Parts: sequence; C-alpha cells; structure tokens
Amino acid sequence: MAAAAPAREEPLAGPSDEGAWRGRAAALIAAASVELSPRDGLAGEALRALSPAATTVFVNHPPRATHHDIVAACKRLRREGFVPVPHVAARRLAGFTQLDDLLRRGVAEAGIERALIVAGDPERPLGPYRDSLDVLASGVVEGHGLRAVSFGVYPESHPRIDERTLDAALDRKLAWARRQGLAPSLVTQFGFAARPITARVAALRARGIDCPIEIGIAGPGTIATLAKFAIRCGVGASVHALARGQTAFARILTRATPDGLIRALVAAERPGAPIDGLHIFTFAGLRLTAQWRNAWLEPDRPR
Repeated sequence: MAAAAPAREEPLAGPSDEGAWRGRAAALIAAASVELSPRDGLAGEALRALSPAATTVFVNHPPRATHHDIVAACKRLRREGFVPVPHVAARRLAGFTQLDDLLRRGVAEAGIERALIVAGDPERPLGPYRDSLDVLASGVVEGHGLRAVSFGVYPESHPRIDERTLDAALDRKLAWARRQGLAPSLVTQFGFAARPITARVAALRARGIDCPIEIGIAGPGTIATLAKFAIRCGVGASVHALARGQTAFARILTRATPDGLIRALVAAERPGAPIDGLHIFTFAGLRLTAQWRNAWLEPDRPR
C-alpha cells in the first residue's frame, strides 16, 4: 500500500482560514477539465461513475494512437454526457487529409466545439506540419464549425525553444483565432511548484493576453511515475519539489497529490486576478484521479 501522500508544495502565504482555501480549492477541482488517452478503457460509460457529468475531457494523441482513435474516444465521451476536446498534434499528422478528417468527423460525430492545437512530441514530423502555426496556416481548422481553440504554454522554460520565440508564436496564434472568430484559451504544461506557474501567468497578463488560462496540474500518483512523465515532458526545475525529502526507495512507493500545489496557487490569487481554471493530467490513471477528486467533492461519502 502506498505511503501517505505528501503535499507537493507549501503555500506561498495563503488564506489563514482553512475553510476558505479548501472551499476555493474544491470549487476549482469541481470545475477542472481532465485529460486522458484515447485508448483509456474509462473513456466511455465507466467514466460516469467516476467523474461529474459535463466534465470537459481532453483526448490526447499518444504515439501509438491514430486520429480514428481520438474521434472514437470523443464519440464515447459525448454519448456519456462529457464535453470532449481533442488534441490536434501537428507532428503526429501525416497530412492534410488526416487533419481534415479528424476535425470534420470530430464535429459531425462527436459534437466537438473546441480543439487543443499543439506541436506534439516527435522530433521529426510525420507529415508537413512542424508546429501548431503550420496547422493553422493550412486553412483546415476554421472550416469545420469549431467555436473555440486552445493553445499550450510553458510555465517553465521549454527544453528546445527560447521564451522570446514562444511568445512571438503565441501572439500569432491568438491573432489568428481572433481573425477567425474563434474564442481562444490557453492550457499550461503541468508543474509541481506554484511560483513558475504564477510568474508565467502574470507575465502573460502583463503582455495584454486576457483570454482564459487553465493551469495544468498532475493528478495523484507515485513520485516515481510523476517524475518519469515530468522528464518526458520537459518539466524542469519544479520536479525537485516533488521528491524533496524522500529517499530513492520511498519515491517508488510514496503517492503524491496536487493538494499542496493547489493551496499555493490559491494563496497566490489576487483581487481581480483569479485562477481561470485547472486542467488535470491523469498520468497515473483516470480512476486514481477521479477517486482523489471525489474525495474533495464528497468528503463525507464512504470510500
């Protein structure tokens, strides 16, 4: 059995009233979107027993999945009362036809209204699209009836791209969305420390970016599992906050939750600058994340 979950980060300052921060945290957790793999067995009816109705569920694009898998998962999610948002991963698309088919069928068969457009992980693109700007330049996205688009941002430095280049690309993507009449939003990469996240959000706001920003957090899991995904996703400095005070052996067994990070994020909220929302990455499995979430939303429910 896993050891007791450590808080990932002590609060920056925070509400002195325990009930106040917990109430705000519960509200954020209740409204949070979640992310899963298209081949997750819980992407349909079984998910209803674990997650609130109308939860927004992002469907990512892992290496061995096809765009057909993504459409099928979105259909199951919509059928069971969830709001599906597919990833459009530029570097995993073979070409125009695949991109067109993903969006056309996603809208027609799964009722998607929003897509998250990202570059994707492969070092070499499978087709002509190197990044999300290439996808936007294709002219495909705006032709299928989407109402909104989301783009990714990095609270910590990107492993290969400097911040100035990322900022310039983001400005172009947001300008494109406005020209097309699509509501833009941002979703941050996950992290384990609040300071890089709040600093990045503040910097975006200072640049005049006023669209919603969903803060990415990792759902509960063992420290070893979360660290593995952090390394894979290029999450740098804040990963040290995850394993602080743990021996190498304890990291294999100890289960971490995002409670401490959420408390620190709530503590950093300022009047007129609330957190827009949370986005939960379910690296250790959707069931574990759902159990943690339900414990927050129904604390008196027998487990």
